[in-house]
Amino acid sequence: MSKRSSELYHRGGERYELHDSLERDYGSINSQDRQIILQDDEDSDQGLILRGSSPMNVGPAVQPSDASTYFRDGRRKIDFVLVYEETTRSAGSLTSRRSSSIGSLYQIPLLRVYRKHDRSLQANVSPSTVEGIFSGDKKRSTKLEAWRQRFMANLRKAGLDMEEEVIESSNKKVVFFIKLHATWPVLCHYAEELNMRAPLQAHPNPSVNWSHLVLKVLRLPNIMYEEVPNKPLDYYTCPFRKSKLDRFLGSENRETYFTNVQRGRILYEILSTAIFGKKKKGEVGIDRLVEEGVFSSAFPLHDGPYEVKRKRGVPEGPLNPRQVLYEYWARWGKWYKYQPLDHIRDYFGEKIAIYFAWLGFYTGWLLPAAVVGLMVFLYGLFTMHSNQLATQVCSSGGDFNMCPLCDIGCNFWNLSEICSYAQLAYLFDHPGTVFYAVFVSFWAVTFLEYWKRKSASLAHHWDCMGFQEEEERPRPEFAARAPFLERNPVTGIREPSFPSSLRHKRVAAGIGIIFLMISLVIIFIVAVIIYRVLVSIPLFQNSTFRAQAQAIANMTGAVVNLILIMAMSRVYEKLAYRLTAWEMHRTQTEFDDNLTFKVFIFQFVNFYSSIFYIAFFKGRFVGYPGNYTRILRLRNEDCSAGGCLIELAQQLAVIMIGKQIINNAQEILVPKMKAWWQKQVKLSKKHKNALGGRLPTYQQ
Repeated sequence: MSKRSSELYHRGGERYELHDSLERDYGSINSQDRQIILQDDEDSDQGLILRGSSPMNVGPAVQPSDASTYFRDGRRKIDFVLVYEETTRSAGSLTSRRSSSIGSLYQIPLLRVYRKHDRSLQANVSPSTVEGIFSGDKKRSTKLEAWRQRFMANLRKAGLDMEEEVIESSNKKVVFFIKLHATWPVLCHYAEELNMRAPLQAHPNPSVNWSHLVLKVLRLPNIMYEEVPNKPLDYYTCPFRKSKLDRFLGSENRETYFTNVQRGRILYEILSTAIFGKKKKGEVGIDRLVEEGVFSSAFPLHDGPYEVKRKRGVPEGPLNPRQVLYEYWARWGKWYKYQPLDHIRDYFGEKIAIYFAWLGFYTGWLLPAAVVGLMVFLYGLFTMHSNQLATQVCSSGGDFNMCPLCDIGCNFWNLSEICSYAQLAYLFDHPGTVFYAVFVSFWAVTFLEYWKRKSASLAHHWDCMGFQEEEERPRPEFAARAPFLERNPVTGIREPSFPSSLRHKRVAAGIGIIFLMISLVIIFIVAVIIYRVLVSIPLFQNSTFRAQAQAIANMTGAVVNLILIMAMSRVYEKLAYRLTAWEMHRTQTEFDDNLTFKVFIFQFVNFYSSIFYIAFFKGRFVGYPGNYTRILRLRNEDCSAGGCLIELAQQLAVIMIGKQIINNAQEILVPKMKAWWQKQVKLSKKHKNALGGRLPTYQQ
């Protein structure tokens, strides 16, 4: 650990330590950017342990729209929050254990505050809450605590300010909120390291939708258009450099120069590269700590509340960016409006904005495909009774006797019994469906080409052109775990490196695991086939269900197949992520490309293998009367009396509709249930009452 020169002086019974330099080298940091760290007596056992430091150059406390997004001093903005829980036990041990572990072992400056006038602190924590920590497994608990404290110590060395809030939970636990703030020199250093774009000059933002221009020229009303306030400006930009700070637009205002998205990205970079254990074992980064349970959550904050206070239907005061998005975008009543992509990009960043741009573009292009598909379906519906094949089947009467469909319980049947199935099958197999298949092929190619055009336009508009080739730096996990450093021949900077030969071996091993998982999917398909055969046998033997035996077996088999598909999908997504991380790809783009390839290959086989089986293979290996093909002494399944097209439609409907219902439920219901659990169950009634029913932003 490098030594820091410091000066100590006293004022009003409090001790201050003035640091001349940070633990980590951030380049040229001016003297006005040095930090003051306020410390109280470390042997004091009163109150709670809080970590905090305030930059020396901050001005007077501001009056933010939401004070819960700032430190208690009202000056430093909360950029990131870490959360963990501990179970209470014996009184008094919490303060002593945390004091020794944090203050003595890792040399973290402490700020202990418990003043009579601090009503919020008294409301947050009751005397009974500040108790000791219960550990079912003392060894593991000690290890996790050591990881946490070492991680936080390294964050302090990186130049982050910290402040801690402690609240009481309803299940005999205390919840710790570690608020993080990046100081100005840290922001400048990482902005240059991450090649962030800095504004040089503002110019009008001309982004409009082509449909709006067409309707405007035709002088037709456009219900999709809506004027969204506070539209972000567009800028001419260049890579950020500390040495040219005075040339950048808005650099004189340090509080607002870096956007919340940029601050969150910088904090995540620091959190992702901070070491908490042994680097060779991959004990690096906040993601691993959350996975191990050291922290229960880690997240940046929203910009205040999303609810809009109204007076006579008119909003009171200006809207913050979150309120703008809620009022004009994230509501069910705005589903038909144009998406404010510039606002989304300004609040969430380019990655989230490009996703919603694709989602809106894809949804719009689905409209012509849906209209043509509906027309083809109606054509089949209106011409159903004129189909010659279905008419012959329905009028055959008892002229054609058909063989039994199973060995036990099935009888001979007449061809005319499948009249309704023959007519229904015509809906999915008539000349219009052939036309629709050709149309969808051309539609897909056209959609992809126009999306390339749209994405290139957005990339140019948002200054993302050439990012992959020119500005993308190594992933935080790669930089933290790479075993070697090599000098870049172009920049002359030593960069983390991983041997290509070893990466190729890992990629080959990953491909082998992909084939293993695909084989498992095929095994599940065979299992579902056997399930349908076994279920249909007792149904055929029962006179009540005999007529619908095969339909029931097919439908329940489709549901079982959907459950297996969703379960395998969840398992493989996690496995693919771990495999891709193990392969040690240098950049995030390389990581995403390899992860997408793995997931696409598996998901294609997982979702469509059963559909391909029904469409091209089912009923082709049945045999003939007297010599039927068997699997495990069971007669191989055949298509239903009306053919395989009806079963194919059932399988498609169950998989596609069921998948959408499950995914939408996870995206909508699960977050709401978690939020309800957090607010209504986990937090104690005393804490909620003390806050007047309104939780601070970092606790929501």
